[in-house]
Amino acid sequence: MPLFWKAYRSDVTDFIATLKERDPLLEERQRSGRALLWDRPQDRERLAEQRSGRVPQQSYVYQTKV
Repeated sequence: MPLFWKAYRSDVTDFIATLKERDPLLEERQRSGRALLWDRPQDRERLAEQRSGRVPQQSYVYQTKV
């Protein structure tokens, strides 16, 4: 390696780093938003009821039964 070797850092990585420097609470707000939309407790009874009500799909979807 050359004496003055510098590790590559992409423009996107620089952008995200400067974004985090400008707004230190960014990651915390992202995590709270994720928790609000995605990290929810699952109701196992409701999931089992939904799965039991599924109708199996026929092999060729566009063919109608005669």
